[in-house]
This record gives sequence, C-alpha cells and structure tokens, in this order.
Amino acid sequence: MKKIKIFVAFLFLSQLIFAQPERWQQAANYKMDIDFDVKKHQFKGKQTITYTNNSPDHLDKVFYHLYFNAFQPGSMMDVRSRTIADADSRVGSRIANLSEDEIGYHKIKSLKQNGKKVKYEVVGTILEVKLNQPIAPNSTTTFEMEFHSQVPVQIRRSGRNNKEGIDYSMSQWYPKLCEYDYQGWHANPYVGREFYGIWGDWDVNITIDKNFVVAATGFLENWSVIGAGYEPEGKTVQPAKGNKKTWNFKAKNVHDFVWAADPDYKHTKLERKDGLTVHYFFVENEKTKETWARLPEVMDAAFTFVNKKYGKYPYKQYSFIQGGDGGMEYPQATLITGHRRFGSLVGVSVHELMHSWYQMALATNESLYPWMDEGFTSYASAEVMNYLAAEGLLPGSKGKAAIDIHKSDYMGYMNIVSSGMEEALITHADHYNTNYAYGVGSYVKGAVFLHQLQYIIGKEAFDKGMLEYYNTWIYKHPNTNDFIRVMEKVSGLELDWYKEYFVNSTHTIDYGVKSIEKAGKKTTKITLERVGRMPMPIDVLVIHDDGKELLVNIPLQIMRGEKGSDSLMDKKGRKTEVMEDWPWTNPTYEFEIPCKVSEVQQVIIDPSWRMADVDRSNNEGTPEEIKP
Repeated sequence: MKKIKIFVAFLFLSQLIFAQPERWQQAANYKMDIDFDVKKHQFKGKQTITYTNNSPDHLDKVFYHLYFNAFQPGSMMDVRSRTIADADSRVGSRIANLSEDEIGYHKIKSLKQNGKKVKYEVVGTILEVKLNQPIAPNSTTTFEMEFHSQVPVQIRRSGRNNKEGIDYSMSQWYPKLCEYDYQGWHANPYVGREFYGIWGDWDVNITIDKNFVVAATGFLENWSVIGAGYEPEGKTVQPAKGNKKTWNFKAKNVHDFVWAADPDYKHTKLERKDGLTVHYFFVENEKTKETWARLPEVMDAAFTFVNKKYGKYPYKQYSFIQGGDGGMEYPQATLITGHRRFGSLVGVSVHELMHSWYQMALATNESLYPWMDEGFTSYASAEVMNYLAAEGLLPGSKGKAAIDIHKSDYMGYMNIVSSGMEEALITHADHYNTNYAYGVGSYVKGAVFLHQLQYIIGKEAFDKGMLEYYNTWIYKHPNTNDFIRVMEKVSGLELDWYKEYFVNSTHTIDYGVKSIEKAGKKTTKITLERVGRMPMPIDVLVIHDDGKELLVNIPLQIMRGEKGSDSLMDKKGRKTEVMEDWPWTNPTYEFEIPCKVSEVQQVIIDPSWRMADVDRSNNEGTPEEIKP
C-alpha cells in the first residue's frame, strides 16, 4: 500500500513539474481558391480566413504579409541587399534590375470583414487594415479577400524558373495574416529573414494547366489528378476537365502553406510503418536520378532516429521538393535544390527536416529568436548526420561516427569573436549589421549554446530536457525563457545566468591554469583564473604520472547546485570529486588534491571541449610549465 501511495505521489509531482503551459494562441483557418495563368506567371485568388481572437485584447486592426511585394526595385529587401556590407550573393542587385514582367506583386482587389468592406493601405510588404468593428476577446470574425498576384523571377526562396529549371517555387506566395501574441502584433516587413505565423487549418484549391504536377503542404483530397501517384488503393481517380485541373490540398494545425509545380516532376513516396508517408518530387536527369533514388532509405532512418531522440513528428505526411534557391523549410515540406552530390543532398534534407521540429511544430518567432530555430536545427542535424554515418548510410562513413561532430561550430564561433564582428543573439534577425554576424550567431552560436548547455547540466539531463521541451511547448511558440525553464526543471539548476551572458551579451569565456604548486607534504594546490568576463562551471582533469585520472567539477555558485550524470565525463575507473562553488565575482579559484606535485603529470580545463573557451592555450599545464 505504501509503495502505491509513493508511486501516485510521484506521478502527481511529475505532472506539476512538466504541466502544459497556459499561453493563448490565435487561430486562422484559410480557404483559398487559386486560378493560375502559367503564360503570364500570374494568378487570381479568393481567400476566406476565419480568425479567432483568443487573446484578452480587443483588436481594432489587423495586418497581412504581402511577401511578393519585396521583389520590386526600391523595396526594403532590394535596398537592404544593395547597401549591407556583405550582400547575399543570391540577391545582391538582382531585384533592382527586374523588369515589370519579372517583378512580384500582390494587388488587393477587395477586402471585407463579416461581409462589409474595410479600409486598408498597402505599405510595402505589409497590408494595414483598419477594422469597422473591433474583434473582441474569445470571438471569431471572417475576412474575405480577392487579390491578383504575379510570381517574380526566382531570387530568394520563392519565384519562377529557379536555377535548376523548376517552374514554380511557391513559398511566401499569398496574403498572410500577421501574428498577434502576448507581445503584440508582429507585422515585420519582408527584408530577408525569418517568419512567424498563426496556427490554423488550410483548404487550398490550385487550378493550373493540366500538364503540371503539384507538390504541397497537406494531403491531396480530391484525387482528380491523373498519374500523380497520390491516390491510395481503393480511391477513384477522376480525369481533368478542359485544359486545367484543380488540386485540392488540406492541412490541419500548421502555420503556413507551400507548394511547387513543374510539368516534369517525378513523384515517388515511401510509406513508413508508423503511418507517415514521405513524398519526393524532383525532375529526373543525370544529376538527380541516382541520388534521389537513394534518398528515401536514408531519410527513413533519419525519421526513426529523430522521433526517438527529439520527439515524434506530429503529422502524417512530409514532402522533399526540388525547388527554391538552396534549402528552405515549410510545414510538412521543404524546397531544396537537387543538383547535388549524395552527401550534400542528404545534408540539406536532414537540416530542412529538423526545422519540422524547431520551427514547424514548436514555431518560435524566428524574427526575434532565429538562433532558437536555426541553431537548434544545426545542432540536431549534426547529431542526425553522425547517426547516419554510424549506420553506414553516408558516403565514405564506413559505419563510423565522428568523435567531435560540433567542433566546426566552435571554430566558427571563435572566428567571429576574434573578428570583432559578433553581435548578441538577442538581435532581431533583420537588424544584424552583417549577414556574417547573423549567420554565425543564428546557426553556429545557436548550436554551441546547446552543446555547451549539455556540458553545464550533464548529458543525461540535457537529453531529457530536449524531449521535454518539445513535448511541453509543441504548437505554443516558445521563447528563450520557456526553453531555459524546461532545462532548469530537468536539471534542478538555476540557468538564467547562462541566458544573460551567452544570449543577451557578447561576453566571452576564457579560463586558464594559473599555477600548480606544493601545498603540503602530500598535497598539491591548483589555482585557476577567469580571464574572460563570462563565468562558467569548470571541469578539470588531473592526470597523474601513473596514468590515473581525477576529474574535478567546480560548480558555479549562481547555479545553486552541480550537474548530474554526464556520460561524456563519467569514465570507468576515473575518480570524480565535486569541489566548493566558485562565486562569479572571484577572478581566481584554488583547490587542493591529495598527491605530491611530482605526481601530477598534467592539468586540463574542459577535457571534453564543450566549453566555448576563446583561448585554449592556457587550458592545460604541467608543474614544470606553470609555476607560481
């Protein structure tokens, strides 16, 4: 009876610790009908959005994104691309040189709220709408829009006729409601960076010339396409009518919708045992035939690994689609260029797939926290690629995993620190002074943030925390504090200091072995120093002359505890000792070990190389090298 009570109490406590957070989410259900003219590269659209205001606020205005308007000479994206110090080579001055029939645009023909016209103004890539009637908390309104759009020449992510000949890469292609959350409206102009959207259900009809094959977010519902390979057994396939056919896609609980179309798309699919169908769309030629045929087996293994390590993929379909300008993620699909060697094709596919966890399911505001998507995705992608290498699924891997798969991220971070161009991770994605600073911060330092956190709290707590983070915050747009709180709960440590230093500032880490000297007849005193401004808990490995090892862990006082099990450090036969806390204000720290100085062979700070120490030249020493 006593055991049962204890077990019930444990379950109750677990529910308290990892209870689902309460954070309201807006909802926007889209119904769209698109009539596409492939000769003019234009389309007419009718859109109905059922918008539910789950916030506690009355909304007297709304905003829409008009992404295609960025692809016009003189747009904010154009000016930014021509004036930033290190322009993206894919953009540069290309927008400035577009002709009238090459630009992109959205022209709003009409807009109504609950059947009545509303006033609106187009301001670059944002549509500002003044409502006739405010939307009250916990109420629903309907917006009806008619619009006319032109698809730009493919320059950045979306557009027509990409460099590999794909006719249409239709991302950021429709008037999209901006998100309103606990921080207010997020009507960011499209300058070049990341995105943020409202959860909703989608019902999209795309009418296009009948020779085109369409790939998209969601499931094809009408089965009216001949030879597309979508139809399951038992479904009736209806022929197209006239010169066009309509593709009807539906998707639930996503925050965006992407599609692509080309007459020459080959479509293959793999149905997994867990009920997920993975689609592949590519133009088959000598550059793609072999590589794309091999891709499904590898990505099937990737899905299995990721589901176990980072949380289960929440949808029943995913599509890898040749298109775009490199690789870009969307709900239930990605656009990737396909003329790649097999290793590169797998790499881009894995990276874009991992966005399905950190941007499509968790959906952090990428404009405010780009590193929480790109950095987390980069970290996880490296882990997935290492797994695939260990399984012998990558070229030249020979079934061996790499020892230090994150080393390149640390080196990239060190390089920008030494360049003096680093900017804090709290910088808005569009507001970095250089593309270099944005790229290293978001992708590289974001990945280092995770790997270093593993060092701080221990690998076992970290792995548990990554799963808890996903399961706790799926569909809730988490921020930095939300992630830190999950990691605090699984580790039992206070971690706000880590965010304050490594995210909110550009302070760097630099620790050194200052001295190794005699303390007593059979004791040695080791003095460490903090050279950099950022404090950290410290692992110190002492290697004796007989080969025995002592691992010393020095917690940071403001952690209010020490890390738990860390399989990367818990080496069999190695003695581990936790020392007194190091107050962050103290520039030096001393501890004694029970051996003679002559018995000490070497002292090493951070033997696992997971601390982003910007100068490792002072991390190691011998009694002969380092004297008081």
